Amino acid sequence: MSNIDLEKEELGKPKIEIKRMEGEPTAAFKGASWAALLVGAIAYLIGLYNATMQLNEKGYYFAVLVFGLYSAISLQKAVRDKDEGVPVTGVYFGVSWFALIIAISLMAIGLYNAGSITLSEKGFYGMAFVLSLFAAITIQKNIRDTEKARGK
Repeated sequence: MSNIDLEKEELGKPKIEIKRMEGEPTAAFKGASWAALLVGAIAYLIGLYNATMQLNEKGYYFAVLVFGLYSAISLQKAVRDKDEGVPVTGVYFGVSWFALIIAISLMAIGLYNAGSITLSEKGFYGMAFVLSLFAAITIQKNIRDTEKARGK
């Protein structure tokens, strides 16, 4: 069959229509966001598990990851609420910014002062941390956009 014959054959077939509301992120974007979070967080945690650092150091980096994820999601929600006219107190908005800055600072200071890990490991933890934070923000945005598009 030639390309022209294949094109004619495909023209007669009905297209599969994917139902998506206006403003809702695509399934590919949602999947990529979840994949980024899983890759970033799992890589970070596997790195911690295999690290030769003491257990209290591993606990520190785990706590910083959890704190960073929570603060990033909280800040994204506060910014989005404020943008959509949902009341957000100045204290909560300020604390959300402060928490994210503290989480990023704790990670940077911890990695800067970590003598037991190599420079490449420091870069690995930093990049996995940032990837996880960005993915968490994106997932929160996707959830918000999907709910808004579906009228919830």
